[in-house]
Amino acid sequence: MYSKKSALAQYKKIDSESAVNGASPHRLIQMLMTGALDRLAQAKAAFENNNIEQKGVLLGKSISIIAGLQGSLDEEKGKDLTGNLDKLYDYMQRRLLEANMKNDMSMVEEVMGLLLKVKSSWDEITPA
Repeated sequence: MYSKKSALAQYKKIDSESAVNGASPHRLIQMLMTGALDRLAQAKAAFENNNIEQKGVLLGKSISIIAGLQGSLDEEKGKDLTGNLDKLYDYMQRRLLEANMKNDMSMVEEVMGLLLKVKSSWDEITPA
């Protein structure tokens, strides 16, 4: 039989996969940004609960998501903007690595603030 927790996890996985499969490229970027912000908030909570292992895992996931955002940049469109975003994403990843090593949640909050600014700008764009 299924446990309630297992069934819920499977439902969330299927729901997420459905959302990704039907999403536009614009929406996928929004989902990645939201995912990174969610993992960063969870990492802060894990740190506050003194769960250092979980904090590290969540920061690692955040770094991977930001690397995915960086990898999705189209250098042919808006070279100045993509160049600046590339540098910003690189900075965010380095800050999160440093935050993990130093157990400094102020660095995580800094990255969250930067990512929120990028996301709010992205949210203002009307997809073509």
